[in-house]
Amino acid sequence: MKKALITGSRGQDGSYLSRFLLGKGYKVYGADRGGDTGIWRLRELGIEGKVKEISLDLLEPTNIMDALEKIRPDEIYNFAAQSIVKLSFDQPVLTGEINALGVTRLLEAIRKVCPRARFFQASTAELFGSTGSAQRNETTAFHPKSPYAVAKLYAHWITVNYRQAYGLYAVCAILFNHESPLRGEEFVTRKIAAAAARISRGLQQKVVVGNLDACRDWGYAGEYVEGMWRMLQKPKADDYILATGKTHTVREFIEAAFAAAGIKLAWRGKGLGEKGVASASGKTVVEVSKDFYRPAEVERLQGNSSKAVNKLGWKPKTKFKKLVALMVEAEFSRLDKKKVNL
Repeated sequence: MKKALITGSRGQDGSYLSRFLLGKGYKVYGADRGGDTGIWRLRELGIEGKVKEISLDLLEPTNIMDALEKIRPDEIYNFAAQSIVKLSFDQPVLTGEINALGVTRLLEAIRKVCPRARFFQASTAELFGSTGSAQRNETTAFHPKSPYAVAKLYAHWITVNYRQAYGLYAVCAILFNHESPLRGEEFVTRKIAAAAARISRGLQQKVVVGNLDACRDWGYAGEYVEGMWRMLQKPKADDYILATGKTHTVREFIEAAFAAAGIKLAWRGKGLGEKGVASASGKTVVEVSKDFYRPAEVERLQGNSSKAVNKLGWKPKTKFKKLVALMVEAEFSRLDKKKVNL
């Protein structure tokens, strides 16, 4: 039985990967923050209690080494991060400590304790920043535009360095935006999906968002974790992009979410004055606020995952509107369950 250690195991990706690996017969160890944060994801996936929880903090080197000594994992997947891009502008030092140096601490512990373990680092499309409108591939230059992306770029290159300098089996997945019903409430996609469901039920009046023209390559997280696993099964370590190759704006995401909730939108105005109006009632249900803009915006991110398709046999299947509908349907289910439990 293979043993896998997943940091950030109760997050969106960690939860889906835990379910996937359990299905493959792995013994899965999960490391995350204390308390019951994120347990709801494991519960919704039907794997609560099946992941062995351990104490591991990327800020504490001794703790990392102790955990690795105890488990001796075959595979290590690192999702632990301060993952909110906008928050990184307010907390750049903490973001760097976790997202950059935290990965170095983990790699150094692996080198000393279990150098034969295979390591996966979750990189991000935010590494590319504003590098043109074409699809990004593994050879595209990086131009990070947030403390989050800068820290993640350090983590990306230190992972590559440990592979080249020390011979560790270490890979990076440059992950373009991937969403699901398990997305956290602090992310705009979940915020929009939840608002659409609540507005449809008369439980909320409107949702306020930032840049409607930001364009992203959105895929389904439940499918991306298989690509991550496939990376660690190859004879030679390498880095890959996981993406759909198709882009949609935040405005399109909102339209799809409200349509899934039975509300057709019409747009009025421009810029910060633009509003989304429910066609049937004439009520404003979407507003724009500068408060939700980033200090440095990345307007467009589009990935080319042909390397992953050709070498890993992985490709995304869930289409954009289906993905958004899955998220909205999950919000309706949660509202129904909450109503029953009242």
